[in-house]
Amino acid sequence: MDRPLASQEDGFAGKLVGRMIRNTVRARFHNVYWTPPAQSISPPAIFITNHHGWHDGYIMYHVVKALELPSLDWIQEFDAFPHFAKVGGLPYPVNNAHIRATTIRQTIRLMRDEKKSFVLFAEGILHLPPSILPLGKVLQLLSKQVPHAALLPVAIKYELSLHERPEAFVQFGKPISSTPNILIDAHSALTETLCELNHKVQHRETFDILAAGTPDVNERWDMRKWRK
Repeated sequence: MDRPLASQEDGFAGKLVGRMIRNTVRARFHNVYWTPPAQSISPPAIFITNHHGWHDGYIMYHVVKALELPSLDWIQEFDAFPHFAKVGGLPYPVNNAHIRATTIRQTIRLMRDEKKSFVLFAEGILHLPPSILPLGKVLQLLSKQVPHAALLPVAIKYELSLHERPEAFVQFGKPISSTPNILIDAHSALTETLCELNHKVQHRETFDILAAGTPDVNERWDMRKWRK
């Protein structure tokens, strides 16, 4: 019988870090919206995600918490806040190949042995939208080393126009297969998913709320509600 998956938050310190992430998202956004995946996801999964926003890791924290899929995440500036280790963060510094190799091996082991899922910002760097950069070869490596992992494109989009604070939107694409062309296939799938999300946001289609944020000042101080 499989043992239950551990929590995304490791101990008391993990709960504090998780609270910090949730409070930050609540303060910075009007709301975070998503369309949950159409089918249940069996761990481990690799979430192949675009990287257009500073808050992407915080948004994906909410995603994996909502899905109850404890996940890992590589952080280039891990040393600046090592407490992220308590919510799945692992060091992935640009200038230290030894640490990166150790993190890759640890990730593979945890995905195999503990069914940890993995949030992969496969473009490798944070950059301006709307393009999606070529995906790094680490996706190909992980898909070979953990062949039973589900491969799921996840698009994130930010919009600042209709509210005082930005809105964030999350869209899942169709699972992809691990093939020799996985980098091309995953790039195409992620591009298609982001295009679909852009269309839905532009036409103000209905989303579920993933994380409630802070209402606009006119919503918070609307005197009409006190006259009823």
